[in-house]
Amino acid sequence: MQRPRPLLQRRYQRGISLFIVIVLVMLSMLLALWGSRTSLFNEMIVGNDADYQRAFEAAQALIQDAEFDIRGERPDGTVCVPGATADTCRPVGAPVWFPLEDQDLGVLFNTLDAATATQNCVKALCLKRTGNQDFWIDKTTLDAMIPAGARYGQFTGAEIGVAGSKASNPILKNTTAGQGGWYWIEVMRYQANANNTGLISNGSSNLGLNLKPNVAYRITAIARGLKPSTQVVLQSTYVRQKLKN
Repeated sequence: MQRPRPLLQRRYQRGISLFIVIVLVMLSMLLALWGSRTSLFNEMIVGNDADYQRAFEAAQALIQDAEFDIRGERPDGTVCVPGATADTCRPVGAPVWFPLEDQDLGVLFNTLDAATATQNCVKALCLKRTGNQDFWIDKTTLDAMIPAGARYGQFTGAEIGVAGSKASNPILKNTTAGQGGWYWIEVMRYQANANNTGLISNGSSNLGLNLKPNVAYRITAIARGLKPSTQVVLQSTYVRQKLKN
């Protein structure tokens, strides 16, 4: 005949079961917490990457818009004819323009040299910087240049869509002070005798650039994302070559 277990032993066993259940519940809670934190972290990474890609695309669009501005074209490739706004297509009598002849460069350079308050920039045209080239690193310098920067479509009439629409990039549509994107075009003199230096060669003869006028343009585009920590800076060099007869 089996003897009944002592009462103390049965109580002890019930206490062990409760402890095991508590440990399992705590482990489950930790796993759930870890899963939620991982999901949140992944969502932050995806969101940051999406915002960066959005800003990168906006900066690329600004670079292209600046090239249209230099060539005096609209985004559809037609000749840019001044429109209703004061800036579109840089009408005759505008403070600055893109000269087609070398003899007109002096007037442009004198105008830009006098614009010291905006870091020698007027309507997005600037003298070649003599200090640090990465001006966007210094907040004070960048804040001084932003008023003279160009918004997307400001001088070409490119469409950006109305607020709330899905047309265009939301960064390009954002014209709030200190937000959105801008571009600047530095006008840099090009020495025609550089064609004879041999630095640019096809193996048998030098490759002359045949510029008209003898300037090269450096375009800097800055786009700020929808998140305060996102900023993309792109630069490109552009030259206009004259057609040979």
